[in-house]
Amino acid sequence: MGKFVITKRTNGEFQFNLKAGNGQTILSSEGYASKSGAENGIESVKKNSQDDSNYSKEESKSGKPYFNLKAGNGQIIGSSEMYESTSARDNGIASVKSNAPEATIDDQTV
Repeated sequence: MGKFVITKRTNGEFQFNLKAGNGQTILSSEGYASKSGAENGIESVKKNSQDDSNYSKEESKSGKPYFNLKAGNGQIIGSSEMYESTSARDNGIASVKSNAPEATIDDQTV
């Protein structure tokens, strides 16, 4: 089962990573000013991860595929790592869809 890991950056911002059952990070958030902001982001991932239209498939300047997960308002709530192939990126999306809804929360800021 997947889990959301909340951490605090050196600049004081909070962020979360969604990790698959094998421990690999499959989605990373932006920085949030408060822990409650990160927690709201997690709820948004759980809610929005099931709709294919919320994923944008992108390519980095170096040609590596990745994806963003967007909320209903179009704001990016999480980004993937860079992948070696589009099929690996698509597997990453499938992993977010299967792991996010039931993922537990591991708060490492306490």
